Amino acid sequence: MSTAATAAPVIPAPAAAPRPPSPAGRNPVGAHVPVAARGPAGTGLAYARRVGAETVQVFVANPRGWATPAGNPAQDEEFRAACAEEAIPAYVHAPYLINFGSDNPATRERSAASLRHSLLRGHAIGALGVVLHTGSAVGAAPDGGSRRAEAMAQVRADVRPLLEELEALGDDAPWLLLEPTAGQGRSLCSRMEDLAEYLDALDGHPRVGVCLDTCHAFAAGHDLAAPGGVRGTLDALVAAAGPDRLRLIHANDSEDAVGARKDRHANIGDGLIGAEPFRELFEHPATAGVPLIVETPDRKHGGDGTGHARDITALKGLRARAALPA
Repeated sequence: MSTAATAAPVIPAPAAAPRPPSPAGRNPVGAHVPVAARGPAGTGLAYARRVGAETVQVFVANPRGWATPAGNPAQDEEFRAACAEEAIPAYVHAPYLINFGSDNPATRERSAASLRHSLLRGHAIGALGVVLHTGSAVGAAPDGGSRRAEAMAQVRADVRPLLEELEALGDDAPWLLLEPTAGQGRSLCSRMEDLAEYLDALDGHPRVGVCLDTCHAFAAGHDLAAPGGVRGTLDALVAAAGPDRLRLIHANDSEDAVGARKDRHANIGDGLIGAEPFRELFEHPATAGVPLIVETPDRKHGGDGTGHARDITALKGLRARAALPA
């Protein structure tokens, strides 16, 4: 399937924002880390140090529930201060249940409350961005057809007010990072070209960026393993979203074939994407300064961080071999 972008609305450029500082230089590499027990610093950063992570992603609520738990101010400040001292860019992943394209009003209401919670908690811990799955057009139109147009209108109606609240938090507010999905069901945004319509629905808000998941992109039909596939995919992303929108990469290999529309992550080099395309990611101008987070299987390696440590080491090796643009 071609990675070329289709004609798209003109999206305003995002606000200028510094790339995250890192001793790693161009692209810090890290992992999604656990935070249970002793909180984001006591548990999360201890795990990060153990696996060699230079950047981290956390949940601030049950990813498969609607609860919006209050944070612990002392733990929040400890995490924020440690990340600043160690130059570790931090990100929050919003819960998976959020879907502003649903035909269920209760789901939309809960989605707004959940995303608001993630944005506020992200701000409290000093996160640079909050990752949001872009959702799907659940349900059918009265004529039995697609609800896509209605679903996109709901995205605008529900998310735009949250972006206004985000503005009120000040210059250190996290970005909202749209993560295209693997294309299951009636996905609102899975192909790179879909980003144009999604960003247009949000008026090209200057604090909305993109989180590229390599497994999702591969599953949606962008053949990252083919010659030129990484460049074509990233070129399509920039054409649809505009420059400087890419703010985070979820670096995951895929257990399934290109275009399978299945979101099953594999460890780096163990899946059907393979290791070398991740080296090519480092070489594209659009990824300059963009952190890479692994969400790869760790349980199969014992669940103690061994799998994540291996994948982070592999990505650091690929980063060292990358021919970086001048």
